[in-house]
Amino acid sequence: MKILVVGGVAAGTKAAAKLKREMGNEADVTVITLGKYISYAACGLPYYIGQVIKEKETLLENTPESFTELTGVPVLTGIEATKLDRAAKTVFAKNIHTGEELTYDYDKLVIATGARPVKPNLPGIELKNIFTLRDPDDADAIKAAVASGEVKRAVIVGGGAIGLEMAENLTGLGVRASIIDMAPHILPGFDGDFAAFAEDQLAEHGIPTLLGDSVVGFEGEGRVQKLRTAKRAIKTDMVIMSVGVRPNTEWLADSGLNFVEGTRILDVDDHMRTNDEDIYAVGDCAMVKSLVTGNNSWTPMGSTANIAARLCAKAIAGTTTHGFRGVLGTNVLQLPGVNVGKAGLGIEAAKAAGIDIDHVTITCYDKAKFYPDMEHFSIRLVAEKATRKLIGVQVFGKGTVDKIVDIGVTAISLGATIDKFDDMDFAYSPPFSSVIHPFAIAAEALENKMNGNLEGDTFEALMVNEDWVLLDVGKTPVLPALRHVAVGSINGEISGVPTDKKVALFCLEGKNSYMAQNRMKRYGYENVSVVEGGTMFNFKTKDELGI
Repeated sequence: MKILVVGGVAAGTKAAAKLKREMGNEADVTVITLGKYISYAACGLPYYIGQVIKEKETLLENTPESFTELTGVPVLTGIEATKLDRAAKTVFAKNIHTGEELTYDYDKLVIATGARPVKPNLPGIELKNIFTLRDPDDADAIKAAVASGEVKRAVIVGGGAIGLEMAENLTGLGVRASIIDMAPHILPGFDGDFAAFAEDQLAEHGIPTLLGDSVVGFEGEGRVQKLRTAKRAIKTDMVIMSVGVRPNTEWLADSGLNFVEGTRILDVDDHMRTNDEDIYAVGDCAMVKSLVTGNNSWTPMGSTANIAARLCAKAIAGTTTHGFRGVLGTNVLQLPGVNVGKAGLGIEAAKAAGIDIDHVTITCYDKAKFYPDMEHFSIRLVAEKATRKLIGVQVFGKGTVDKIVDIGVTAISLGATIDKFDDMDFAYSPPFSSVIHPFAIAAEALENKMNGNLEGDTFEALMVNEDWVLLDVGKTPVLPALRHVAVGSINGEISGVPTDKKVALFCLEGKNSYMAQNRMKRYGYENVSVVEGGTMFNFKTKDELGI
């Protein structure tokens, strides 16, 4: 069987290698690709720019030659696919170095042409020192600009993962970086209050985030010196455009392949097959679906590309046992002073999808309380109310947030209900975890909430007003402006607090507030709410209370 793979990097090379492993000599696999790099770690490029990763070669998983030697699959670089003739099963192409017109026939075709960074057609966009970041050559150009000594200030346009990683790494090089995004928050996919915490951390480390604003143009003599937005003008020596990517599918415009309505993203089934039974598409040029909702969820990420490519290869080889069930929008990110992660749907995304949910936000230790470098996690879990299935997790903290995310991914993927975690035998040792695992603490809190034994929400969501009584119920005071009633002292009605009043309970993490709520209910208090996550999560509490 002659199999042509158009496109290298994550999806194309993964599909080609897996096809050869599955089918051996039955498969005559060839990869043609436009770029000179294949199989490189694009996610490591910001850290290469920031000199965390010293050598570019460590990011290059394979050269075309080493890939061919390893897999037996020839890789032809500098070849641009220009047209597809499905009836003739032929891909027309051009050698970009010689101009030679080429044709490649196939029995099965895998399209893995990926996507390219969006560079909007704005005034001044072609000025020197306006960059996008997609491949090692882009990274080298950015490194050279910083090394020149000309770059003292940089603006990153876009508050997604790459933009935030670039802000962190440029700051580490002594460049004053700021972030602009037209959205109300950075970190798309995260709930607004989680994103706000990250914005605050960035500000603490000298990286301002300018939100709800859009770039309208650039100015400068020869190189960029000023960026203009709808609201302001900003002096800058460098701009990193990180506003998303666009699929490289123009060459398929007249092919008859189906695109997702309103996009140039190829529509595929769960085996990554297009509307042509002999043509498959994987990676950033192909649509995938949300595992939670079943709706389209385009996820141009290397991790998704690898998963889809492997399953695609098995489908072509006839060895597959299942198709691609879907993505969870899983993300984990290191920021200055905090790590953040997510999988599945947050509160806002679940409500937008029309799912009736329960949710909880907790703050807990990331390892044993007595261990020297103990820090905190703030964790949010979201579950579908009717089925009690976990559908989302979000977390931030200085520790290993990825372990919380990965437990969530496993649970959501296997359809676990929130009740399944209270007897799981999680790993425990003081350097690694609290004795009750942080994920179990969060799950048990949500179980309590869904069973009616915990009532509360974040401070902002409770919409507290002057009619509420606010109590600090920590073992020691955390909000000096509030009346302090230590949880252990609540052994009846609280003097001056009628039982019919709405009461909001504060403490450092939320745990003492939950215990205080339980005590107060014994004595007739029916409108008592825990401020979930405590003052560590509700970091704006003091500002909002005017204290």
